[in-house]
Amino acid sequence: MKIKRFDSINVIPFIDIMLVLLVIVLTTATFISKGKIPISLPSAKSSKTDNKKSLNIQITKDNKIYINEKPILKENFAQQIATFDKNSSVKISCDKSLKFEDFVYILDTLKLKEFNNIGIVTKNE
Repeated sequence: MKIKRFDSINVIPFIDIMLVLLVIVLTTATFISKGKIPISLPSAKSSKTDNKKSLNIQITKDNKIYINEKPILKENFAQQIATFDKNSSVKISCDKSLKFEDFVYILDTLKLKEFNNIGIVTKNE
């Protein structure tokens, strides 16, 4: 019996397997989301991460306000914020395309309710 010599490797099955794996990865990647509320954060070189428990205020580009991921109306913001402890840490996540006037309203309301530990969430450059 004569042994058949291989001059080249058949890579078509390898390519088929890689394409199937690519489809699986791309399909599962679409189900992974970065957050529940879509906010495009501005960049800052001095930003740092903080894992302490805090009060999170998020404002989307269409001017919707969320406190700890719960939507509230702008008219009720002052009442809702008054129910939290004034000594708790406050993190403000604001979309970079939002009007500065809306950001100042949130910051001013927090200052009027005597919150002092206020931080602004940004992304690292």
